[in-house]
Amino acid sequence: MSGNSKKGKKNDEMRPEYDFTGAVRGKYVKRFPRDVVMVTLAPDVAAAFPDAAAVNSALRLLLNTAKKAAPSAAKRAERAA
Repeated sequence: MSGNSKKGKKNDEMRPEYDFTGAVRGKYVKRFPRDVVMVTLAPDVAAAFPDAAAVNSALRLLLNTAKKAAPSAAKRAERAA
C-alpha cells in the first residue's frame, strides 16, 4: 500500500480491471472457526501435501517427536552440569 491510501486518498495503484463494486467485506469469514489459523505454504512444501489433513498429520508427528526428544535432551544437560 502506498502512503496515499492511509490518508483516505484514492489509491492509483489499483488496476482498472479490479472492480469491487458491490463487494461484501468478510463474506466468508463465518465458514472458519475462530481458532483456525491460516498460513501460506511455500509451493515446494505445499506440493508435498495433498490436503489440510496431511499437513496437520505431519505437524502432529513433528510435535510428538519433539516432545519425546525434549526430556532426553534435558536429562543429558542435567548430567553434564
